[in-house]
Amino acid sequence: MPAFRKLTSILLIALFLQGCLFRPRAAERGQETINSVLSTATATPLVTIVRTPTPLSPPVAAPAATDISPTPLPSVTIIAASGNIYIRRGPGMEYNPIGVLHKGASAQIIAQDVLSDWVQIQVPETDLTGWVSIQTMFSRIDGDLSQLPNFTFTEWPEPAYIKNCTEHDMMIAPGEIYLPSLYTNAQYLNEIQVNPGTYIAYDLFIPGEPEAQEFEIREGTQAYITFNGLGVEHKCP
Repeated sequence: MPAFRKLTSILLIALFLQGCLFRPRAAERGQETINSVLSTATATPLVTIVRTPTPLSPPVAAPAATDISPTPLPSVTIIAASGNIYIRRGPGMEYNPIGVLHKGASAQIIAQDVLSDWVQIQVPETDLTGWVSIQTMFSRIDGDLSQLPNFTFTEWPEPAYIKNCTEHDMMIAPGEIYLPSLYTNAQYLNEIQVNPGTYIAYDLFIPGEPEAQEFEIREGTQAYITFNGLGVEHKCP
């Protein structure tokens, strides 16, 4: 037993000595690691980021102005060669007259109606436009109408009427329009639609067909014949 205890003591002493030998080495390794990190941090310089300012772009010049002036219309004119010509609100006799192109005068044509033989003109010495017929023999065109734009006038005329309220048949001029007496009222034959203008009613019942009444017709109006050729007044029912 003494020998066994002696051996055990020797082993314990040996293990203790071995642990003491390893501790300094571990400390040395830790110190080496710290020194290595410090050495690296000291040796590596700090990186400084320098921002170079971006130069400003030169100002962009504005684009040159583009000439957008409208292309002038070809010179096409209408001349009242043989007499006065009515200038109307629209392309037709159903529209009110707004002026007169007097004999010898001319006007610039702006456009032509695609549905009729009427042209739109600049009313002389005004800012207005109007329409004149090119079917009349009183007018003459200087220039090429085919070079002008087509234009469709979409504002329809307002109808106008003349109604005979007398007991006598009447003849309406101009136009030689026969208008029966009030007694045919049931058939609405004593009323007729007419174009704007000046009209005269002549009494067909009296010999010589004297003038009974004169009146001016405008778009959207209703004119009544209330006097016969003898000057007798009648009321419309």
